[in-house]
Amino acid sequence: MRTVTLRYPEELASAVQTTPEELDAQIRLMAALKMFELGKLSSGKAAELAGLSRAEFLEMCGRYRVSIFNYPPEEVAREIEADVENIRKAMNDRCQ
Repeated sequence: MRTVTLRYPEELASAVQTTPEELDAQIRLMAALKMFELGKLSSGKAAELAGLSRAEFLEMCGRYRVSIFNYPPEEVAREIEADVENIRKAMNDRCQ
């Protein structure tokens, strides 16, 4: 394991109403969530960074509104178009 040292004002923990240990965990979680959201880390590696199980990390994604589906918008649009076309075909087949 490697260590990252982060300097912050001593009063930060009390400003966010948490203990220094809780602040450390929150910073690791926020970094993991953002790196996962940006597609830099897999959910497993992000969970490891956050010090959580993968299931716990995915729960945190929901709590912090981070999508667990990391599809580029263009790919989502293509999939929706393909789904719509498949529905049209199915409807046409049914009507015939």
